[in-house]
Amino acid sequence: MKGAGDADLAVIDEFDGGVGWIAYPDETMERASHALAVDGDVWVLDPVDADGVDDLLAGLDGEVAGIVVCLDRHKRDAAAIATRHDVPVYVPDWMTGVATKLDAPVERFGRELGGMRAVTVRDSSIPPWQEVALYDEEGAMLYVPESVGASAYMRTESETLGVHPMLRLTPPRRALAGLDPERVLCGHGAGVTADGGRALAAALDGSRGKAPGLYAKTLRQFLG
Repeated sequence: MKGAGDADLAVIDEFDGGVGWIAYPDETMERASHALAVDGDVWVLDPVDADGVDDLLAGLDGEVAGIVVCLDRHKRDAAAIATRHDVPVYVPDWMTGVATKLDAPVERFGRELGGMRAVTVRDSSIPPWQEVALYDEEGAMLYVPESVGASAYMRTESETLGVHPMLRLTPPRRALAGLDPERVLCGHGAGVTADGGRALAAALDGSRGKAPGLYAKTLRQFLG
């Protein structure tokens, strides 16, 4: 098992009031973590631990208020970082399963967290998939942990953002259409720092039509 000391942290999505990082840049999944400073509180989203993470958090304006799990399978290193900072792990009040797997105090949240709107992206038993996005309308920022991403395995060559391969035929339009963030942060890959609403709309609108190209790309990589 990889530990924080094995990571080679790469900073991504750096902006006033927030920062992101990829702890293991060579991983295919490109697992991305983020920290946002909102009204004096720092919220750490779906984090993967690494040497240097605490320095990134200390560089934000405010104290760490909590670690947030936004996807039912994104336990990642939430408990370890929460314990280190003596804060709870925050989990949506409707999300099942993951809370019992966290070795740290858990707090539940509803329709908002730290001034950000909690948007239910998916609550499905087939396949098991529970996901919430966080939308800061005033700050023009959207965080999506899984359904939409910027990692190479989620995008065709022509896409800035792409819908997850498993959701290409059923993209989360109802949940995410109509949101117009300037910045889109993702749980996989570096996000979009400008004109994010257009990139998000293009990802949702082109999801089905570009699915064959993405699957062909994935197959070539698998065979190659």
